[in-house]
Amino acid sequence: MRASSSSFALLHPKLQQWLWSKEWSSLRQAQELAIPPIVAAERDVIISASTAAGKTEAAFLPIATRLANDDVKRLGCLCVSPLKALINDQHTRLEQLFAAVDLDVHRWHGDVPGNKKLDLLKKPRGVLLITPESLEAIFILRGMGVRELFGSLRY
Repeated sequence: MRASSSSFALLHPKLQQWLWSKEWSSLRQAQELAIPPIVAAERDVIISASTAAGKTEAAFLPIATRLANDDVKRLGCLCVSPLKALINDQHTRLEQLFAAVDLDVHRWHGDVPGNKKLDLLKKPRGVLLITPESLEAIFILRGMGVRELFGSLRY
């Protein structure tokens, strides 16, 4: 990782180690620009970049940093995604990233087994990747349990 990256220095030390272990030589432009304001958490951030420009990591590296630094004990991040395939792809990538800071990444859509969903409901901690339809179903079926599940969201 380039020593000139001020954004890299803002990341949790375990994420820095994870990036080194993955042999990243540098952060991409979207990541360099997104990390400082997301870590600061003083304003909303929209990340816009071309395909394969590193938008997922631009958002989730600083989110993982904040959740790890705050020692989050509940579900801290909800990511609503329109496609099951995108959720599955992101889950595979993000599971390793968040494991570096001892947080879980959960999936919730029509193809996720019921026991995995039940695991999340029993121990809602970390990040949830979910489709709009599944989010709607949670609101309809869980009623007042939604507050318990989503009451600690930061992202």
